[in-house]
Amino acid sequence: MAMLVFVVAVALVVILVPAVITIDPYKQDLRASLLPPGSQGHLLGTDHFGRDLVLRMIDGGRASLSLGLIAVTIAVTVGGLVGLVAGYRGGAADRVLMRLIDVELAFPGILLALVIVTILGSGSEKLTVAVGIGGIPRFARIVRGTVLATKHELYIEAARAVGVPGIRIAFVHVLPQVLGPVLTIATFGMATAILAIAALSFLGLGAQPPAAEWGLMLSDARKYLRIAWWLAVVPGLAISIVVLAVNLLGDAVRDALDPRLSSGAD
Repeated sequence: MAMLVFVVAVALVVILVPAVITIDPYKQDLRASLLPPGSQGHLLGTDHFGRDLVLRMIDGGRASLSLGLIAVTIAVTVGGLVGLVAGYRGGAADRVLMRLIDVELAFPGILLALVIVTILGSGSEKLTVAVGIGGIPRFARIVRGTVLATKHELYIEAARAVGVPGIRIAFVHVLPQVLGPVLTIATFGMATAILAIAALSFLGLGAQPPAAEWGLMLSDARKYLRIAWWLAVVPGLAISIVVLAVNLLGDAVRDALDPRLSSGAD
């Protein structure tokens, strides 16, 4: 619950604060460049262009969280449909789809995203699509495995016996059974997506200057490590803390939705 409250609080801050504060996070003031935290009213200091780091972090957090959420949504939607069709239909459809997933699994997710971004070009939107595509195999295999274990249950056989169409059985009776595992993996996938987007932005393949994105802010801070440590420490800590919080939330979701763990705890 603490991690849920923390993640929701971070999301509310990055969404609501820009709507309330009218100060531009991109406004430059070269006379106030590289101010340390607490100087002249700048809580976290300023960067080399004199831009307030608090406002940059909030704007960057909105970008990082929204891009991570979109990437996970792409992976869940496409991977879930592939796994549902492969598991429920079986036969040739299962063999073809899962061989395609196996080919994609041959490449590490971050490497596959790097290749896709290299082909499509840099940019936040293309990076998000690349990270989402890289996460498809995990969800496809999880959904397929759950569907295979569910489609021979007695209530599914009863639905077939009374003439319920196969597509209705798949989406109304089978699909709800995979929501628990998918929600758990999606929570962990959100943390992985945030980290992957930050890493690829750090390499210059995601958001481009002057955008405020945590990975890009870390990349820009490399030039000033000796004289302005806060430029690297602040976004680095933000990425670490948010990813850790989302992972811990994923552990809690898994414990809550796994009946074996719940019965063991009881």
